[in-house]
Amino acid sequence: MRASAAAAGERVPPWVSVTLGVVCALVGAAVVLRPFASLALLVVAVAVGAVVLGVTELVAGRSPDRGDEPGPGAPQPPRWPHVARGLVFLALAVAVVLWPAPSIVVVAVLVGVGLGVAGVLDGFEGVRSGGVDRWTRVALGVASVVLGVLALAWPDVTVLVLAVVFGVRVVVLGVRLVVAGVRRARVQAGTVRATPVGAGGPAPDPSAPRRHGRVALVGAVLAVVAAGALAAVSVGLHRAAPQVDAFYDPPASVPDEPGRLVRAEPFTRQIPDGATAWRILYTTTRDEGEPAVASGIVVAPDTVRDDAAPPVIAWAHGTTGYARGCAPSVLDEPFESGAFFLLDDVLAHGWALVATDYVGLGTDGPHPYLVGQGEARSVLDAVRAAREIDGATLGEQTVVWGHSQGGHAALWTGAVAPGYAPDVPLAGVAALAPASDLTGLVSHLESVTGGSVFASFVVEAYDAIYPDSDAAGYVRPGARFVVREMASRCLSEPSALVSVAEALSMDQPLWTTDPTTGPLGERLAENVPTGPVAAPLLVAQGASDTLILPTAQEAYVGARCAAGQPVDYRTYPGRDHVGLVQADSPAASDLVRWTEARLAGEPPTPTCAAG
Repeated sequence: MRASAAAAGERVPPWVSVTLGVVCALVGAAVVLRPFASLALLVVAVAVGAVVLGVTELVAGRSPDRGDEPGPGAPQPPRWPHVARGLVFLALAVAVVLWPAPSIVVVAVLVGVGLGVAGVLDGFEGVRSGGVDRWTRVALGVASVVLGVLALAWPDVTVLVLAVVFGVRVVVLGVRLVVAGVRRARVQAGTVRATPVGAGGPAPDPSAPRRHGRVALVGAVLAVVAAGALAAVSVGLHRAAPQVDAFYDPPASVPDEPGRLVRAEPFTRQIPDGATAWRILYTTTRDEGEPAVASGIVVAPDTVRDDAAPPVIAWAHGTTGYARGCAPSVLDEPFESGAFFLLDDVLAHGWALVATDYVGLGTDGPHPYLVGQGEARSVLDAVRAAREIDGATLGEQTVVWGHSQGGHAALWTGAVAPGYAPDVPLAGVAALAPASDLTGLVSHLESVTGGSVFASFVVEAYDAIYPDSDAAGYVRPGARFVVREMASRCLSEPSALVSVAEALSMDQPLWTTDPTTGPLGERLAENVPTGPVAAPLLVAQGASDTLILPTAQEAYVGARCAAGQPVDYRTYPGRDHVGLVQADSPAASDLVRWTEARLAGEPPTPTCAAG
């Protein structure tokens, strides 16, 4: 069998081996170095790599990327597993090429199946072998099966697995083919003398196969360790994903009117001493007026000042994600995850906090990410519902605070409140680094590190809420599946690092069409908060913010001033997007003082012009 394999290898002309090796090395390197360059490149790389692997198995009768010759006296493995494995790889190549409009998930599934089947054949071949070769083949089979399962279980991460595993395997195969071809060419040219045993030359080293077998076994064990590590990381990341419990499932019958409390239960996570908190489920409405339920957190001080019910700070949190599990009340850091760092200050001033999760975070989606009406109604109805909690007494005075996405929600809350919730009188609205200019923000996201992650939230939300916008149709086909997977992760969970890695690895535009044009552009424009805000309005902006650009904020404020909207606009040098709202920021102390003045009934002093 060994002789026949060698003879089969000799039948391959050296130039064919060298050519295939060069092609393999180049294709494998392309996958490793540019995994997200384009779907077309990925399809070509996988197809070419699978063809070379398949042809090599069929022609040479063994896997040259392993170099797995059995040692002397070891049972010779049957040839049919090589044939079967070669046919599997060729079938994989054909399927990838012929599949209509292949996507990353298709490539992932096909490669996963191919790796799994090849691994099973490796294991079977190992069981039929003997000695070190047996364990080498079994270990490689186990590693291949594990990687195949990972490819099927986590399709978008499979792009990285392809780059690291499949690409490297193809590169190694290419190098071995080039070396083998050059060696045979030198033999044929007479520059290297191949001396058979008994021909008068030096006898071959009988220990060489054993050394080679030990090296192959070490490599196989390392492959198993690497595959096991990837599997462990995968399981750990999936387990770390936040999960909602039954609290967020509404009963069969809920009140028809918005702002009614469905249920409440004590909440203790990250709640300081001297305060009592609840998580709540309440009724609200979506953008189009459709009834819905949302969740949130209510925190009230245990000590009431001057026998008066505490005023309410209605907090609209910043971006935590788009998936259901991304609700702040679900996350380990329920306040800081949404960039709220002032709970102690709120309670120290005798105020209560009502913090909505928004519809679709915690409860069933879709989540109205940067959709003004849906966000605003969630904020206002949370305040209404919080008044119904047994054991909580809340005053009617309400000031809205919001940051980033929540700043957008705060601006919309100020505009919507008089008509939608006149029973929630607003003493003030504070929008901190608000996502005010949506069209400018969405077009700017690709230039922001990790900005594609935020873009994925916009795409999924607008595609679900506004089917006429065809938001997904604006995304490059090869990136659509990755965008959906990005939107399934919360910013605070460990697997968000995968989303960031994917975003950083994309070296082609996310969009095929300018998202600020056409139906999507129209929907983004209609969600720019341009409605009048009757309550005193504060807009704060960090001068070093690279996500919400100061120039864009200044232009927005200028347009609102020109429309007759009084605005107290303040900028803070040296503060970036999140740094603006941290506890040590001068904006934080200004916000507290500004809120004290509003609750005391002092007249506002708008600057109206940017300064």
